[in-house]
Amino acid sequence: MTTLAADREIESLMSLHPKGFDLSLDRISRLLERLGNPQDHLPPVIHIAGTNGKGSCAAFSQALLEAAGHRVHVHTSPHLVNWHERYRLAADGGGRLVEDKVFADAIARVAKANEGETITVFEILTAVTFLLFSEHPADAVIIEVGLGGRFDATNVVTEPAVSVIMPVSLDHEAYLGDRVELIAAEKAGIIKRGCPVVIGAQESETALQVLIETAERLDCPAFVYGQDFLAFEENGRMVYQDEDGLMDLPPPRLPGRHQFSNAAAAIAAVKAAGFEINHRAAEKAMANAAWPARMQKLPQGRLTELAPKGAEIWLDGGHNPGAGMVVAEALAEREEKNPRPLFLISGMINTKDQTGYFRAFKGLVRHVYTVPVSLSEASVPNDELAIRAIEAGLSAEPVSSVANALMLLRDGWDGPPPRILISGSLYLAGAVLAENGTPPT
Repeated sequence: MTTLAADREIESLMSLHPKGFDLSLDRISRLLERLGNPQDHLPPVIHIAGTNGKGSCAAFSQALLEAAGHRVHVHTSPHLVNWHERYRLAADGGGRLVEDKVFADAIARVAKANEGETITVFEILTAVTFLLFSEHPADAVIIEVGLGGRFDATNVVTEPAVSVIMPVSLDHEAYLGDRVELIAAEKAGIIKRGCPVVIGAQESETALQVLIETAERLDCPAFVYGQDFLAFEENGRMVYQDEDGLMDLPPPRLPGRHQFSNAAAAIAAVKAAGFEINHRAAEKAMANAAWPARMQKLPQGRLTELAPKGAEIWLDGGHNPGAGMVVAEALAEREEKNPRPLFLISGMINTKDQTGYFRAFKGLVRHVYTVPVSLSEASVPNDELAIRAIEAGLSAEPVSSVANALMLLRDGWDGPPPRILISGSLYLAGAVLAENGTPPT
């Protein structure tokens, strides 16, 4: 793969600055001040936190705004194949990934302004977000939180048009706490006094209570899923309901029942941010929303050609028990409509609850092939991961790679064309998209 100019800039930063997270706003605030506080010169900001569903909400929000004729900047993280995926700049006909030259120049300017002081690479790249988004015209900005909320580098936006808290569950316990109410409190840190808040569907009543109480304490207009807005399936359609009435819409393009509530949160968020969304725009958005590696049907490519003939292959980067539950539910729905034997190819990193993730698939999956995650130093060894899957009640064996797992299935399976899920890590998902020759565009 050709080394891009921006990649060289980022590699240079990584050699100078510490890896990982160091949750604090002091360093990025100092840096942004030197850059003229670009975060204060943005169009209306939709700021999205949560354990699961952040990316889907961002994708639906972008699709809704663009369908209504608005130009939108979008920041998401992490990337799957190229760093450029984190920055989608507004353009006529839909946002485009930042051009390499523009990206590299912005990184160089931010690094120069930092003057060699201690900072994390994520903080520099978040400052790049604000610099790029302030220098290119747009009608709205969508910003996904990286980790947590309260001390995440994106949380320097003082007056978001709306803060959105998507489903909260256990993840990143080492940074955010080991109880769901502690994690909810961290996510709630993006809620700003007097600014609207949309609270997406919450599995935990405790988390929901923390979020509602925070909004009340800060005098925020709050819109809560199940109370102020909701979505449900009816006759194969999605019905969205809020105080303005009902919208009868096509089902979201992103698969899985959980996407109904994710789409509903996006509609509520865009409206709370002050944008008008008519029925036609909402219909178009449901059909157009795209979010790579979240229950993505894997297109033809170098890897898929190794699979059994006629196999249906899905890719998902979800990596915690909550994500496992919604993916398993989506696959169970597909099984009901179109039965196929299901196989899982999985790689995970060592900060995740691997057994908890696999437990969601008990009774659904025929066999699990566990693989190393080549792009992460924190990869769980494939033999150890197989033990975690067996602990969850699944049949499992370690193999050396996704390609080998697909070939094993092709050569050893003599039943009907299978359904295959490749999952467990965004690092794994990125490697698969790169190897398949189908990176996000």
